Amino acid sequence: MTPLVCVHGFMGGSDQWALQAPLAEDRELICVDLPGFGRNASLPPISSIQGFAEWVLDALARRGISNFDLMGHSMGGMIVQDMARLDPARIRRLVLYGTGAVGALPGRFEPIDVSMRRARQDGAPATAHRIAAKWFRAGEDAEEYLGCAAIAEQAGLPAILAGLEAMRDWSGKDQLAQISAPTLIIWGDCDQSYAWSQISELWAQIPGCRLAVLPDAGHAAHLEHPALFNMVLSDFLNRTVLDS
Repeated sequence: MTPLVCVHGFMGGSDQWALQAPLAEDRELICVDLPGFGRNASLPPISSIQGFAEWVLDALARRGISNFDLMGHSMGGMIVQDMARLDPARIRRLVLYGTGAVGALPGRFEPIDVSMRRARQDGAPATAHRIAAKWFRAGEDAEEYLGCAAIAEQAGLPAILAGLEAMRDWSGKDQLAQISAPTLIIWGDCDQSYAWSQISELWAQIPGCRLAVLPDAGHAAHLEHPALFNMVLSDFLNRTVLDS
């Protein structure tokens, strides 16, 4: 079975995919930690989306993984779009989850420049808790909030600023029509980071893509409704034939 590579978002880490463990029953699940974040918080951060994409592709190549399914969440969704541009032959199927085609994030709960200024003022730990709360419909009352905040706290201020800079300066609009892998878009209908306008653009521009909207879910739909998320994802990955 083709392995599934999961790329986390801004201030995330591989441990955020813990509730997707059931997917590993019938395929290898490869959850990366980007430089500066999660279990790789000690690595120098990268300040461009393409740089992150090249790093993930190189890391997979070093492990001898030549073909894979690929899922990216939030900033990770931007990274996997660049991976699909840089090395399309290695990607069997692509999942864009809670993400968009531009890094400036129209409709986000606050502009990226505001996030950068507040991160400098408040420091990394406070920023980790504030940002993590925005991922859930219930904010700090969400069951998985503390775990996500703890993962976010692993990132230092340089990584936070580098990640925000990478998103601010990125656009993948011009490459959407060139995405050749069968693609699934997953979005929580209460996402405070990515408005429907960004999701609908992906849906309209990527040839033959599918769309799954998860109800009553925020930016961390995979943690708020893991059973539904896993079912939708498995159905897409396990289909032997996709509709044209």
